[in-house]
Amino acid sequence: MRQGVLFEHALRRSLRRQRRAVILALLGLLLAVIVGAIVYLSQAALDATTGRQLESLIAERNDLEQLNESLRAEIASLRSVPRLRQRAEELGFRLANSEDIDYVVVDQYDPRQTAVAPQIYAQLATPAPAYEETLAGWLQQQLDAFNRQPDALEGE
Repeated sequence: MRQGVLFEHALRRSLRRQRRAVILALLGLLLAVIVGAIVYLSQAALDATTGRQLESLIAERNDLEQLNESLRAEIASLRSVPRLRQRAEELGFRLANSEDIDYVVVDQYDPRQTAVAPQIYAQLATPAPAYEETLAGWLQQQLDAFNRQPDALEGE
């Protein structure tokens, strides 16, 4: 009988350890679920905030595009010929008559000649000197200059 009691006692102790292990595992799982839910909710809140900011920026961009278009339309209306004539008259300008125009006579000017500027530039331009330096020559110059430095310092 004593063996049965010991066996029963050992069985209860073993069941208690298993219950503790199961309870700890369930608590760990519950804690992991809670932490996962908190991380998910924080990410969802961040996504929602970013979405609202994006919507706000898109609305602001649309407003600015509409403002730009209205400014372009206003500029176009201000540049119209009737508007420019009206503004010129307000400033005291008037259409020129034939008596208001002074003609200037330029000697040796041919209005049919098309390429005057290239001829002038061709006469004024001096050719660039030929570039004949090589990498080896440049390196030799640098080495010679470096070798002369101690001589210059000793002379001081």
